[in-house]
Amino acid sequence: MRNRSRTSSARTQIKKYLEMSQQSKDIGAIETELRITQKKIDQLAATGIIHKNNAAHKKSQMVRHLNNAKARVQ
Repeated sequence: MRNRSRTSSARTQIKKYLEMSQQSKDIGAIETELRITQKKIDQLAATGIIHKNNAAHKKSQMVRHLNNAKARVQ
C-alpha cells in the first residue's frame, strides 16, 4: 500500500514535469521541476520500489525533454 502511494506520487510529478516542459517557456521553472522530479525517482530507487536502471532511464528521458525545451525557446 505504501509503495503504491509513493509510485502514484512520483507518476503525478513526472506528468506535471512533462506537461510543463512541453508548454512552458520558462527554462528556470522547468529545471526546478526537473530537480524535484529526479529526487522523487531517486527515492523510489533507493527504497527498491523501482530498479535503479529504470530510475536512470526515466531521469535520462526527462533531461532530453529539458534539452528539447531549451532548443525550442532559442
